[in-house]
Amino acid sequence: MTTDVRVAIVGGGIVGCSVLYALARRGWTDTVLLERLELTSGSTWHAAGNITHFGHYAEITRLYVDSLKLYQEAEQASGQSIGFHPTGSLRLATSQAELEAYKSLEPLYETLGVPYRVVDADEVGRLHPLVLTEGLFGAAHTPADGHVDASGATHALAKAARNLGAGIRRQSPVTGIRRVADGWELDTDNGALRARHVVLAASFWTRELALQLGLDLPLYAMEHHEVITDDVAELKALGREVPTIRDPAAPANTRQERYSLLCGVYETEPVLWATDGIPPEFGQELLVPNMDRLEEHLLRVMDRIPAFGSSGIRTVNNGPMCFPPDGCPLVGPVRSHEGLWLAAGFPVGIGTGGGSGTYLADWMIDGTPPYALPIIDPARYADPLPASDSFAAMKATYRKGYVMPVLPSA
Repeated sequence: MTTDVRVAIVGGGIVGCSVLYALARRGWTDTVLLERLELTSGSTWHAAGNITHFGHYAEITRLYVDSLKLYQEAEQASGQSIGFHPTGSLRLATSQAELEAYKSLEPLYETLGVPYRVVDADEVGRLHPLVLTEGLFGAAHTPADGHVDASGATHALAKAARNLGAGIRRQSPVTGIRRVADGWELDTDNGALRARHVVLAASFWTRELALQLGLDLPLYAMEHHEVITDDVAELKALGREVPTIRDPAAPANTRQERYSLLCGVYETEPVLWATDGIPPEFGQELLVPNMDRLEEHLLRVMDRIPAFGSSGIRTVNNGPMCFPPDGCPLVGPVRSHEGLWLAAGFPVGIGTGGGSGTYLADWMIDGTPPYALPIIDPARYADPLPASDSFAAMKATYRKGYVMPVLPSA
């Protein structure tokens, strides 16, 4: 039996569910999301859930802003908690140049109505007493930042979309995709499905689906480590949650997880995973961690936050995340294939997923993007990159971690 819908979304992580809900709230409910296993099974389930209004590229700041708005709206619409902790964050300046770059962004945040200020080293110490401020020039403070429960946020989006009439099929892997006269046909384990529009939001599986159509997308999986400490006595004594620390010198981000510290590390020598194809049996799994690769980074984290070093390590997670060469997602139409859309390649999936879902849904419904954002347009990769070039660019981008952001042209 073949089912006909207006939109089929492939992928049940935070991004796919964001697209589904953003379409549904604008009236496009003749839609179905297809997930090969269970919702969040890809990269979402092991994501740290960090929410920030400050990324590498000032151009995509609005995606960060709109992400939290969408998650909070879905929470209200569904009754499903997203577990948001509004701790704020501090992006440290370890040079005067970084501090000046942060100051140059003040007009942008004022325009967007986002709380933002540049603080001195003394204020960093007041906001986060566990941070040693020696050698700091200050920090960019975004007090509206925090973190969500990535699984909770995804299920809030899914439930809110279903409440509006959208459909979700779990345990429904897409095994084939092809163009037909009136749109697209997808083969699944639960029968064929036809759709006028298809959105590929399947993280690192997106590349493999697109290869069936002759599209060679530069989307690959990168290993990413997170380290979680034992309980930290200083956090228990403090009695409040501290801001997330984003440290360009490590480079790493460190936030509170109950009474522990959770640190995401951006390695000097990052490792790609499954570049010849994702193993078909791979599901909700983690990869083997490698602490040796993390040593130099963790030592820098300990220098800045000594309590991180004095507390034992409880858990080390190594999970694959989808990474494009320039560190920006692919969001928008594939112009050579009418009705085919991409929402994939999210190194910061929770931080930008909701805003990207809103952006793509508006583009699909209105026929034009809500605002110009060429930095995420798939058209920037109209010509396939050789794999070796993609790998080199991905590693270079990943190494940047939290270095001084790229600022927009004047």
